[in-house]
Amino acid sequence: MQQLPIAEEVAAASRELGLAASAAELHGALCGWLSGGGEDVPAWPGRVLADPALPAPAPGSALERLRQATVAQLDDGEFAFQLLLGDDGQPLRQRAQALFDWCRSFLGGFGLAAGATPPLSEEGAEALQDLGKLAGARVQDIDEDDEDEDSLSELEEFVRVATLLLHGDCVLGPRHRRRLN
Repeated sequence: MQQLPIAEEVAAASRELGLAASAAELHGALCGWLSGGGEDVPAWPGRVLADPALPAPAPGSALERLRQATVAQLDDGEFAFQLLLGDDGQPLRQRAQALFDWCRSFLGGFGLAAGATPPLSEEGAEALQDLGKLAGARVQDIDEDDEDEDSLSELEEFVRVATLLLHGDCVLGPRHRRRLN
């Protein structure tokens, strides 16, 4: 299974292309795009950031490896999908902000790819609403204690599973139905 590049590599590659997005935001937007049924293309930044003038990442770059690993992880039946949020050693509020930014960007990418009426299960619709609530969360409400550390870990796991559920509803389910017909 391909591993995601580290957040610092993605952030550096983002700056090189002149993108105004953090590693978490780029990964969230890419995951949203792919989970909503968006096309897997090498010129993905222009698609997921809704700016066709953006250049495609160079072959072998951190952004290209991010796309390849993300596609492989989302399609993996072993639930190996991971979020790219940054270093676990960062302060809790900084990690929480990265998660909220990831969710906000996911919703943008998902909306671009899936449109106004995606083919969601009841659980998928609920997960999408919950991701919307996380996208609007504020780090000021977070304390730096063990309880909030545990809560952040639980939220990260929820976002990971919600992403897989939405990808299943919009991509894997329709793909499977096409194979049966």
